[in-house]
Amino acid sequence: MARSSTHDSRPVRELPRHVAIIMDGNGRWARSRGLPRVAGHREGIHSVREIVEVCGQLGVEALTLYTFSSENWQRPPAEVRALMGLLLRTITAEVDRLHASGVQVRTMGFLDELPARARQGMLKAMEKTRDNTGLVLNLALSYGSRQEILHVVNQLLKEGKPSVDEAEFSRRLFTSGLPDPDLLIRTGGEYRLSNFMLWQVAYTEFFISEALWPDFRRPQLEEAFAAFACRERRFGRTSEQVRP
Repeated sequence: MARSSTHDSRPVRELPRHVAIIMDGNGRWARSRGLPRVAGHREGIHSVREIVEVCGQLGVEALTLYTFSSENWQRPPAEVRALMGLLLRTITAEVDRLHASGVQVRTMGFLDELPARARQGMLKAMEKTRDNTGLVLNLALSYGSRQEILHVVNQLLKEGKPSVDEAEFSRRLFTSGLPDPDLLIRTGGEYRLSNFMLWQVAYTEFFISEALWPDFRRPQLEEAFAAFACRERRFGRTSEQVRP
């Protein structure tokens, strides 16, 4: 895994098709300023807006954001309520701008577990943008990768499937129709996957940023892209096989 250093202003030679981000550090950002945790979540929305805009401008095909995990339901009820309210207000405020930019909003996870108003807000955003052909903004909501895998396995068992191959299994996942992530970014300096896309990141490049999510903006994203462009992606082959 690469850890971030100083910003590299060299032009990015190769872009990932699909970028996944574990947005970590909102609470620490708020605590360092003597603010309640929800203030960090609110500030993190500005980072989301900028990263979505930059990915769309650069031609990234898909951006998956780990927005609310299955485990996050264990947080204090007041914080969960604040997060769900923030989700609803944000998607309601941003959907017209996203639509005008050609962004297609998708979700992955167990959307039925969200409060009714938040769920309806997401469904309306997906319906409004479903025919857009620009950046796919894929929000992981009430999502856990182990739960996702078990969900697929249980579906297959109910159907009486004696066996499946990797391609069919992948088609059953919440990311069906999307390429697997080329680049996974985790902010906040943490080195763990936190139950995120365990199947999909089998050959994904990792980049760890020291920046807390509210401080992660275009320069930090370009740094991650520059690091990605320097990687040699072999997928089990030798360097000689990969190089032209």
